[in-house]
Amino acid sequence: MFFGYYMNPLYFIIIAPAVILGLWAQWKTRSAFQAASKMIPASGTTGAEAAAVILRQAGLQNVEVVRTEGFLSDHYDPREKVLRLSPEVYDSKSLAALGVAAHEAGHALQDASGYAPLVLRNGIVPLASVGGGVCWILLAIGMMLHSFGLTLAGIIAFSVLVIFQLINLPVEFDASRRAKQLLQKIGLVKEEEAPAVRAVLSAAAMTYVAATLMAALQLLFFLIQAGIIGGRRSDDR
Repeated sequence: MFFGYYMNPLYFIIIAPAVILGLWAQWKTRSAFQAASKMIPASGTTGAEAAAVILRQAGLQNVEVVRTEGFLSDHYDPREKVLRLSPEVYDSKSLAALGVAAHEAGHALQDASGYAPLVLRNGIVPLASVGGGVCWILLAIGMMLHSFGLTLAGIIAFSVLVIFQLINLPVEFDASRRAKQLLQKIGLVKEEEAPAVRAVLSAAAMTYVAATLMAALQLLFFLIQAGIIGGRRSDDR
């Protein structure tokens, strides 16, 4: 049975590092965000205002900043050229809000400059979306029928998700780097306020690292179970 694989002790041993890192990253992100949420920047700027200033400074008049629902649901939509900020970020006058807003504005700047990893990531999104839905079906059927061909197809589809996660890492790290620099350069954050912003962005970046590690380790598990790594595969039957 497909779900039996997830009861395999080897699965939990392999993904344990990613689980631990993910839990730590989530705790660290919430902790850093909550701490920085209590710190009001000397500029008295809200997250929405900070994003608007950064976009205006970069000459991006075509990008709209809007409020969206959900806790830390902030993201930049490159298709509609819209920067969506959660209420905790859009309306808040805090260092946490400024950090998150600047990070998302960083994605808009990447889009405008044709930042290669972002272009590549956006290009692979359709494949990753299809692969994400198909891979589990192929893996389930392939494992239940002991079909190496179907299992391999599922592994290949899942590999697209891993590639997407790997490409996404430099995109997120670069957006955070831009955020840190722009906030101080424009004067929205003072030098003594910068550590709190860095703590939020650094912790958030680790969640992407944890997600990438989880995907890579799951792929490793599937490769081992299929006999591609560490053993011989049996023929289709």
